[in-house]
Amino acid sequence: MVTERDSWLRMTVEEPLEPEIPICDPHHHLWDRPAREDRPGNRYLLEDLLQDIGDAHNIVQTVFVECRSMYRKGGPAEMQAVGETEFVQGIAAQSASGQYGTTMVAAGIVGHADLMLGKEVSAVLGAHVAASSNRFRGIRHSTTWDASMDTGVYTSSRKGLLLDSKFREGFSCLQRYGLSFDAWLYHTQLPELADLARAYPDTQIIVDHIGGLLGTGPYAGKREEVFQQWQNGITELSACSNVVVKLGGLGMPVCGFGWNEWKAPPRSTEIAEAMAPYYHWCIEKFGVDRCMFESNFPVDKASYSYTVMWNAFKRIAKDFSAAEKAALFHDTAVRVYRLSGAV
Repeated sequence: MVTERDSWLRMTVEEPLEPEIPICDPHHHLWDRPAREDRPGNRYLLEDLLQDIGDAHNIVQTVFVECRSMYRKGGPAEMQAVGETEFVQGIAAQSASGQYGTTMVAAGIVGHADLMLGKEVSAVLGAHVAASSNRFRGIRHSTTWDASMDTGVYTSSRKGLLLDSKFREGFSCLQRYGLSFDAWLYHTQLPELADLARAYPDTQIIVDHIGGLLGTGPYAGKREEVFQQWQNGITELSACSNVVVKLGGLGMPVCGFGWNEWKAPPRSTEIAEAMAPYYHWCIEKFGVDRCMFESNFPVDKASYSYTVMWNAFKRIAKDFSAAEKAALFHDTAVRVYRLSGAV
């Protein structure tokens, strides 16, 4: 079924740039959410992702990141999130059958576990690993919190969670299972994440969406002020060798670019111009071996299509060498998430 949003996205169509470049998309979601009194039903499954990917860019692998979908209905509350891994494992097996094209969807899986369980979270981590046929790669426990606004993002946390001793007790269990930590937070919390990274230098931390740039509510109209604060946070974080960053997520309305409200979607040239200062700063501080482009689909689909988005990323990387592009579009993600490197 063609939705109103799909019709809007089709108002801006582009041919793919450099379609031969292999890409590992290290951040997308899958869900099937039935209608409720407060919201309509919403589905984004394998066929929806593959339709967005199309035959444009060379997406060879993807990584699924938790989105509170398909939790177990019963059983211990702390184990209910394992249902999401079971759900995605089924889709990954479906993709791996070879009947749905060449993209290996959910070659890596990032799930959720409540790190506030402390050491008791180990049982949950083990259950995720057992449910994933060796695809489970890490945990995301969202810590998004900002005192000044209702962000409208699907989840919110509480103040100081990254500094909480119980949270850190749970965090310390990740290393035992060889798991990474995806950090979903706001730019105002970057110093707290740096403190966590320094405390656990042997655990891989992956910063989602360049650190959660805020550009709405009290942050609207303060882009330069926010940019400077964000730059400082990114600079501090880049000193931690166990941290890498995902370049993406700026299509979320909370970032304040407003593309989702345009009469027609932005072109890749317009997106690239807006994103370049942020992504180039991350690349300058972290280096290409610690940066990876991400789609954040279908969340970023609010602002642009999959093809146009990757065109924008390729415009941003146009002056980089072939080896540097390989790192940004594929190699860093494959290494960090410990995937097969075959292209």
